[in-house]
Amino acid sequence: MSEMKSEAREYVPPVIKAEELDPKFKYKMSKIHGAEKVMVCFQCGTCTADCPIARFSEFYRPRRIARMVQLGLKDRLLLDKALWLCSSCFTCVDHCPQGVEIAGIVRVLRNMAAADKTLLPLVYKELATNLMKSGFVYEIPESRLQKRVEQGLPPLPKPNVKDVMKIFEVTGSAGLLEKVQTFAKVESK
Repeated sequence: MSEMKSEAREYVPPVIKAEELDPKFKYKMSKIHGAEKVMVCFQCGTCTADCPIARFSEFYRPRRIARMVQLGLKDRLLLDKALWLCSSCFTCVDHCPQGVEIAGIVRVLRNMAAADKTLLPLVYKELATNLMKSGFVYEIPESRLQKRVEQGLPPLPKPNVKDVMKIFEVTGSAGLLEKVQTFAKVESK
């Protein structure tokens, strides 16, 4: 009998080089709200076992993210598009025996990726741009508004677009959206 080769390949991360390591990164992360407990993660794997995204992806692993923070692999983390796969369901947080907020760590890393590496999924940029323009994250077509009237529903509230825009400007998000690089899709490596 000949052995059948499996077509599915397991994700194997690249070799870590010493120059990639930032030994202070974990300390910087532990001072940011949401990532305070990153150093108490002892790699039990509960977060990854319970993660609905990890079930269907060979390269998204919450435990790996926590370990990469602990090792100081800042650039590798911030440039990894898989970071944006997290659905923020908080299952990892609910089940972590150490109380590590992996979802919070992912949020912090995403914020850093957007600010430091100016990297953002296209859909996030589109939603934020819509919010700045209209006060809604989705463009609401005139046909939808007309259908509401036909069904006797009240009109949608009128957002104060000036106030929304002011928030984007004060937080620096408006400028960030202008210079950010986008990617449309996350694919396995």
